[in-house]
Amino acid sequence: MIGSFVPAYYSIALPVVLRTLFDYLPPEGHGPIAVGARVQVPFGRGNGRILVGVVCQRHQTQELPAKLKRIDKVLDDEPLLDADFISLCQWASHYYQHPIGETIATCLPKKLRLGAQASITYPKHWQLTVQGKGLPDDGLKRAPKQQLALQQLRARGTIADDQLAEHGLGRDSLRNLAQKGLAELTDTPPNAGQPQAKPAPHPLTDEQAAVVSQIAYGAFSVAVLEGATGSGKTEVYLQAIAQVLARGQQAMVLIPEISLGPQTLARFHQRFKANIVALHSGLNDTERAQHWLRARAGDADIVIGTRSAVFTPLPRLGLIVIDEEHDLSFKQQDGLRYSARDLAIVRAQKADVPVILGSATPSLETLSNINHGRFTHWQLHARPGGASHADIELFDIKQESLIDGFSEHALTEIAKTVGAGQQALVFVNRRGFAPTVLCHDCGWQAQCKHCDSNLTAHNHPAHLRCHHCDYQRPPLSQCPECFGQNLLYLGAATEKAEQMLSEHFPRSKVIRIDRDTTGRKNAFDQLLEQVHTGEPCILVGTQMLAKGHHFPNVTLVVVLNADNGLFGADFRASERTGQLLLQVAGRAGRGDHPGRVLIQTHHPDHPLFTQLFSHGYRAFADLLMEERMRSSMPPFSYMAIIKVEASFPQPATALLEGLKNALQHAFAPNPHNQYLGPMPAIMERVNKRFRYVLQLKCSQRKLLHQVLPVAVHYLSSAKVPKDLRWSLDVDPQETP
Repeated sequence: MIGSFVPAYYSIALPVVLRTLFDYLPPEGHGPIAVGARVQVPFGRGNGRILVGVVCQRHQTQELPAKLKRIDKVLDDEPLLDADFISLCQWASHYYQHPIGETIATCLPKKLRLGAQASITYPKHWQLTVQGKGLPDDGLKRAPKQQLALQQLRARGTIADDQLAEHGLGRDSLRNLAQKGLAELTDTPPNAGQPQAKPAPHPLTDEQAAVVSQIAYGAFSVAVLEGATGSGKTEVYLQAIAQVLARGQQAMVLIPEISLGPQTLARFHQRFKANIVALHSGLNDTERAQHWLRARAGDADIVIGTRSAVFTPLPRLGLIVIDEEHDLSFKQQDGLRYSARDLAIVRAQKADVPVILGSATPSLETLSNINHGRFTHWQLHARPGGASHADIELFDIKQESLIDGFSEHALTEIAKTVGAGQQALVFVNRRGFAPTVLCHDCGWQAQCKHCDSNLTAHNHPAHLRCHHCDYQRPPLSQCPECFGQNLLYLGAATEKAEQMLSEHFPRSKVIRIDRDTTGRKNAFDQLLEQVHTGEPCILVGTQMLAKGHHFPNVTLVVVLNADNGLFGADFRASERTGQLLLQVAGRAGRGDHPGRVLIQTHHPDHPLFTQLFSHGYRAFADLLMEERMRSSMPPFSYMAIIKVEASFPQPATALLEGLKNALQHAFAPNPHNQYLGPMPAIMERVNKRFRYVLQLKCSQRKLLHQVLPVAVHYLSSAKVPKDLRWSLDVDPQETP
């Protein structure tokens, strides 16, 4: 009958471990609910608890399923997530074998997950008054910070009050301008109009120009931009994004570390008159939700963020850039164990837009895709402005007398560098004072009582700490085994290096940058400000300093111990070591002065070092490719790791043994389908829990994804102790 009413019910994704959608009736008298809208529903026996979920399907039928509960409340009149975005979440849920409800919840900022209103609140903006617009650019030259603020406002028109730091401005400077009647704070949302890009500060090199001309907009493609550190990859990104903005589209830029955020944002703000938002863990929940909503509404022209930003809805997406594509930070290590790089490529394919993967040291998976013709390959060889690549010296420290890890040669080179008015960077990939505390009398070592790990000594404040479970104890005055007082603090770490350098170079500023010195808000930026003054100093830091930072006056890099990664248990250890060494070496010689890199090693003739430093990264990668091919390891196979944690070993190993037997029955082991384990994790006990793994390896991706649903079904239905937890990592980047 025309106009007859057809009842409806809705399938909803809820943030629970069950791997299904849940059906609900609409509230009494409520009209149609949009797919992609959030709703509140009762879950569990009786009324249970109230959960926030997302509508994924709408069903109309004359016969409704029996005993369906009703939705309590509809939170969104319009879809919060469109159909394409829900499709991306469904793909991720299937590929990574993760519950669809938890997958969708991962995509949403916390406040929206909890049911907050999805409304945009625009921050207050600073703008020049009529008097300020008429002031000359150098009208405040006696107040340089205010003059900088004046110039920034003149160039951009308005600056959001919550984005002053991204422009290198302080709120006091703006308040002083306001007191002088030169600037004002307004509640009116800015009308940015058509985004604009300023011309490049320097002419493009021939290589850069060739790359920019080859980018095909409006169609899916994956291009790898390989270029040594300082070769101008970022300028290519900026040029490509300018083209996208001119087409009326949005761009997404993924960076590996939050520490690179302010530097990247500042460069983008200098270049573009556009709405730029950041998405990373350094934002509070309200800021993150607002930035996400502005991007979703199309108000943000450029989104810059760390891995979770890949889940930001962009209705006019035109380009995705992934800088340092090889970096481990792009792989989530808990919950939904996704790769932001791989997910971005899938997203670009669904949106039919190009992806640029940038790196000086592309991952072996990426190089394999280049070799098979799946990815386009561009290279940048020269540094813009004629800057030369740093000279690298492998220094053999066998039989050398070391002073807290430093050779006499290294100290001499550091002295020469700071004496010439330049900066030196000392790379130590361990924080703390000493990674090992040893009794010289009986051989006892300070170990964590919860983990199979040594305690690391820290001096400020003095204590011993486990860097795995964060167990801490006071420092020791004597050995608890033999009561001797001859305790040795062994191994190189950042605090010890800082102390030694401060004593050896009392007239030089020593700046330590690691997780311990950058824990406070803005601490990292404040430390970098000291470096960017260009004054002679010695930087000491972990890999936080190795990635992407531009220090024009750093002309010497010293690597204290390059050997750790040569003999790691993880099959990717050598690859990571080579990438990290080249990344940190790239901090030297980026300005007007040539750079030098001094790498201390006990194995200067190791074939990996020979290939890396004598023949370059590609020869190094080719050698590793041969090893991987012979051992049938990724990228010549496809892998998943199932990890089980429990308070006692037996339940964990029993579950994995049962799983292995079930898989062998369903998919018999053969050269194309292998099961390794159960075996202890590299660190068997962490935080009082025992960890065991089963490794699945298949010659084809399709075969692996036939095995995985069987494994998940077995694990989900197995009866196990309440404290036992299992997890699945598809395409793992680290061996647990």
